[in-house]
Amino acid sequence: MLLWINGPFGVGKSQTAHELSRRLPGSVICDPEEVGYGLHRMLPPALRGDFKDLVAWRQGVFEVLDLVLTGRGRSGPVIAPMTMIEPDHFRETIERLRERGHNVRHFTLFAERETILRRLNERGLGQAIRMVLGKEAPPRRESFAVSRLDVCLEKLAAPEFAEHIDTERIDVAGAAERIAASVGPTLAPNTDGPLRGRLRRAGVGIRQIRIF
Repeated sequence: MLLWINGPFGVGKSQTAHELSRRLPGSVICDPEEVGYGLHRMLPPALRGDFKDLVAWRQGVFEVLDLVLTGRGRSGPVIAPMTMIEPDHFRETIERLRERGHNVRHFTLFAERETILRRLNERGLGQAIRMVLGKEAPPRRESFAVSRLDVCLEKLAAPEFAEHIDTERIDVAGAAERIAASVGPTLAPNTDGPLRGRLRRAGVGIRQIRIF
């Protein structure tokens, strides 16, 4: 089974994916963003746009996920956290995997615009850059996320991007539990206390930092 976790940039996709992974034995995270970063590293800065517009990204994501889903040595689901707002891109990746015979469950995380902006401001990358550089301006990745927020919220509300999960009043663990309840696997108990949970989420945020 593939669990594709969609949603606007900053809504909590990666955090939810890691929460699912740590509480679902045998699961694995396959982040489609890594394919995009690889393609960006091959391109000069002037040619770097949204890597999802590259046919090579969509084909690469399809092939890698197909390989992982058909491979052996894994008992749990494959988890892919990735913003996907264009119907054509959705068809070339998620729908193709379904046509290939894979059980793909798609979820879109939502929250109010102001809530997502706050989460973007608080997540590890924004905090780390400000601490190191002493600057108040948002880093480039956060600026891109903010610039795309309204179009993400509009397009992801469409029925083809269901199942929708409102994260406005639930935390990361709650979002993971909603997904697990929808697809069937039983999550291991959440033994994190408040401090340990914050430290774990900070660690996930720091691991999302990319230096080009």
